[in-house]
Amino acid sequence: MELRHLRCFVVLAEELHFTRAAERLHIDQSPLSRAIRELEDELGTLLFDRDRRGTRLTQAGTVFLQDVRRVFTTLDQARENVKAVSAGYRGSLRIAVSDGAIDPRFSEFLTRCREEEPEIEVRLSEVSFSEQLRGLRSGDFSIGFAHTNSVGSGIVAEAIWHTPIVAALPARHPLLVHKEVPLDELTRFPLIMVAPQMCEGYFRELTKLLHAQVHEPNVIEHATSLDVMLTLVAAGYGIGFSSFARVATCRHPNIVIRPLAVGSAVITTFLLRPDSEHPCFLLGKD
Repeated sequence: MELRHLRCFVVLAEELHFTRAAERLHIDQSPLSRAIRELEDELGTLLFDRDRRGTRLTQAGTVFLQDVRRVFTTLDQARENVKAVSAGYRGSLRIAVSDGAIDPRFSEFLTRCREEEPEIEVRLSEVSFSEQLRGLRSGDFSIGFAHTNSVGSGIVAEAIWHTPIVAALPARHPLLVHKEVPLDELTRFPLIMVAPQMCEGYFRELTKLLHAQVHEPNVIEHATSLDVMLTLVAAGYGIGFSSFARVATCRHPNIVIRPLAVGSAVITTFLLRPDSEHPCFLLGKD
């Protein structure tokens, strides 16, 4: 089994079209077909179903694709490690961030990394929460940061930072009569949430908080980002939510930030790591 076979397989699995896959690989369809056939012969199973309706991965092909992607991820890491060593570093810390779990304390953490371990290369990746969990289990990431501790087996979640959840309200909204917005009243109005696929862990925790109220929350929109959510709030479409750390600098004239009148309205940042390892740096808690 050669790397060229695996590259051909991955590209075809992504395109599910021989012509497009061959174009991406800058080869003709004939050598692509031959490479896939040789790979299937060596594995003793079909990786693709081919018929008049097109090309589809078999169940074996789907499983194989996950494993092959891990192989290429490992190769990429090996390449990066060699470059880091040749550049004078003696190791690397691979950090994954999900749910927008970045505030001023995270910048301070990165500063400490540089000051205390200057010979360690720090690589930062912003990924989905699901991808972070997969990467921590496979060794692609050393540590991670997220807004939930629902991580399953094999990963340790340690609470390190806490920040209040606040409401972002349109200017002149009736709830602005409150200095702290009652959550049960807030759920009577149209709400705008950030899409779960963008901030999966944060979405889980906020959903738990809202569904604990008497009234079922009236979520009218799932915004694709915090900026989109704030834009919709400013336009008067509904009420949004964020952590205080993320919107503390918001100065939009049509948005007013209010704390929530409930002590449990707090979002926690968790440090995630494989349970067989220990983080390379100590983080200050509050």
